[in-house]
Amino acid sequence: MGTITGRARDAATSLRILAESGIVRPYSPRVLAGLVTTLYRWGPHPSGGFKTAAQRMPDQLAIIDERGSLTFAQLHRRTNALANAMAARGVAPGDGVAVMCRNHRGFVEASIAVSKVGADVLYLNTAFAGPQLADVLERERPRVLIHDEEFTDLLDSAPVEDRILAWTDADRGDDPDTLEGMIRTGDESEPAPPKRAGRTVILTSGTTGTPKGAPRPQGGVPAAVSLLSRMPLRSGWTCQVAAPLFHTWGFAHYQLAMLLGTTLVLRRSFDPESALELLNKYDCDSFAVIPVMLQRILALPDETLDRYPLPHLKAVASSGSALPGDLATRWMDRFGDHLYSVYGSTEVAWASIADPADLRAAPGTAGRPPHATEVRILDEAGHPVPVGEPGRIFVGNALQIEGYTGGGGKEMVGGLMCTGDVGRFDAHGRLSVEGRDDEMIVSGGENVFPKEVEDCLASHPGVHEVAAIGVPDDDFGSRLAAYVVLSDPTLTEDDLKDHVKANLARYKVPRSIQLLDELPRNATGKVLKRDLAAG
Repeated sequence: MGTITGRARDAATSLRILAESGIVRPYSPRVLAGLVTTLYRWGPHPSGGFKTAAQRMPDQLAIIDERGSLTFAQLHRRTNALANAMAARGVAPGDGVAVMCRNHRGFVEASIAVSKVGADVLYLNTAFAGPQLADVLERERPRVLIHDEEFTDLLDSAPVEDRILAWTDADRGDDPDTLEGMIRTGDESEPAPPKRAGRTVILTSGTTGTPKGAPRPQGGVPAAVSLLSRMPLRSGWTCQVAAPLFHTWGFAHYQLAMLLGTTLVLRRSFDPESALELLNKYDCDSFAVIPVMLQRILALPDETLDRYPLPHLKAVASSGSALPGDLATRWMDRFGDHLYSVYGSTEVAWASIADPADLRAAPGTAGRPPHATEVRILDEAGHPVPVGEPGRIFVGNALQIEGYTGGGGKEMVGGLMCTGDVGRFDAHGRLSVEGRDDEMIVSGGENVFPKEVEDCLASHPGVHEVAAIGVPDDDFGSRLAAYVVLSDPTLTEDDLKDHVKANLARYKVPRSIQLLDELPRNATGKVLKRDLAAG
């Protein structure tokens, strides 16, 4: 009985969240009948979700990119044409289609069309090197590869014969090997729903080896309810998605768009001032980013920042890595208390969300678990640790993957999946993430995580960004080496060590601090620490 009551309570909470966001609202009998029919035939996948958006708000802008704008009705017709053209090309339900695109309409249109065919979509990281791409494509064996023209040489040796160009710098007319050519010549009539729903495969970052494929179902309602329970995104908003669409965080906003009817503002590359110009030009309500983008914006001169007060901005949604140092408070002091930081992984989606009040109280916090999510801190034996004590982070929700496409998966304990991070809950129920469990070092008999030292150095007003890794030390066994990018070029290594000494224990002072012009990062903003160790 308790289980039935719990499910009913969960359903009621989900309905309330969907109603508050504007996803569930009154519709005319004619529109409502069309929505029910669409979802019955197509399911809650991009194929059905974006069709319902075209039924609910046909003239609402769906995409604004460097080519112009598209309404939801236009997007529906264009993806019908593309799906039919792909089927004529031989793509069938269950086939794999790899997509390597930057943020533009081609990414969205290819994704929806693949869903309408019932094929599986594999998203490739635009920053991967040739050997990484070859390894992934050899393992996954997609039927077709859709990519931007700029990646042609990089993909030259990829083991996929059928290629389709997405973004091309020149108009290639009705070229049948381009997305635009297939759309122009394709049949816009609605294809028959596939007998199986396609999967979405998002790759892990590959920072510690060959990227793994993490398959997800294409239905986005549970994921949306979870996110919206802690982040006030609303129907009909305009959102600039600067985070890469191929990444879990950018992909989340693509999926939310079909439910919320969001207008997606997209650009192929990120530039800090251009991002502010777009937020201002299109009166964007929300901004989806990775933390390094916020750092780059705040590094602009004050006179530039003063030109963009951004009065329409209501939610800045950051994920992909932790907010370093005092970045959260500096952003909110400049632009307002509307910053949300999301902690999660490719395997579990989002585990916790910090809202502005959390970030004011504890700027480095990962926040609190969203709806229908359980987070536990466990010791090495799998037992819960007391509040305030560190341990391994395990997450349970409806969003986690079942395993990797190449086999294997994350460690599980009682239905909860290990994120690979170490953290702790404070007395207020806020989660702090201290670092990767494989990054911890023992220095002077004490456990030390790079993040604590990174946050200390990042709090210095003359430091722009920082990363730290473990290195051997004759006195302490291990110490951290730090790599720092300065905003004040007059600072020295000794100045920075003195700053750490004044704030942390002696054994946490880095053995060395190397000054760099920039940190090596992947396309999702994560620092490539293996490159620091190798260099």
